[in-house]
Amino acid sequence: MSQIADALARLAPDFPSFEPGHVWLAGAGPGGLGCLTLDVVAALAAADAVVYDALVDPGVLRACEGAALSFVGKRSGQPSTPQAEINARLIALAREGKRVLRLKGGDPNIFGRGGDEALALARAGIAFRVLPGVTSGFAALAAARIPATRRGVSRALILATGHATDDAGGADLDWAALARTGQPIVIYMGLGSLPAIAGALVAGGLAPSTPAAVIASATWPDERIVVADLATIAARVAEEGVRAPAVIVVGAIVALRDELIAVAAQAVPA
Repeated sequence: MSQIADALARLAPDFPSFEPGHVWLAGAGPGGLGCLTLDVVAALAAADAVVYDALVDPGVLRACEGAALSFVGKRSGQPSTPQAEINARLIALAREGKRVLRLKGGDPNIFGRGGDEALALARAGIAFRVLPGVTSGFAALAAARIPATRRGVSRALILATGHATDDAGGADLDWAALARTGQPIVIYMGLGSLPAIAGALVAGGLAPSTPAAVIASATWPDERIVVADLATIAARVAEEGVRAPAVIVVGAIVALRDELIAVAAQAVPA
């Protein structure tokens, strides 16, 4: 620990000033404490009030000292705090002159409603800042040894949500259009809809043999990784009782995982 403290002292980071009455929207990463950025740690230490989500590791909150904590987590199929109530709470705390940290899992602006909250704050005349976080899709792939991109394998990476929102009138994505790109797809919040998504991708032109993976609780101690093909991934996940939060990955990049593991196992240490 002293080595880490010494390294931080050598870096001497110049953190932005967290002013009273301001709200910072911060990403806590996918769960593992190692994914926290220095800016977010500094904000946690300075905050007077922290409004946090269900996917934030409770251990993160140890960085706070004397801050009022408010849990506003949202989980599928469970009672959740309405977004309008969250917005109102952030505004009210800021108007009380508090330094308010809105702490979200992953990155605030990757399927995290960071834009909605920023707009609500701007409309209310509340000063805000966004502190980016490691999004769960990228962290999940790294944890599973799946390169997000690789020359000659993929030329793009598609981030999609498997959760049809009320704002879209319940409309789902055009999965056939995504399938026709032939590029890897990383799907957030899609575990409950995995059979339908896999079927739609196959119907859209992806081969049933296309590699696929589900990474649950990425970077957490109970992380689980299931690899199969698109035709069988939903059944495999059901058989193994995998639960959300989970990220789904579909595409040729998934096959690189087995290659990496096999080559690493055969490698002779230098």
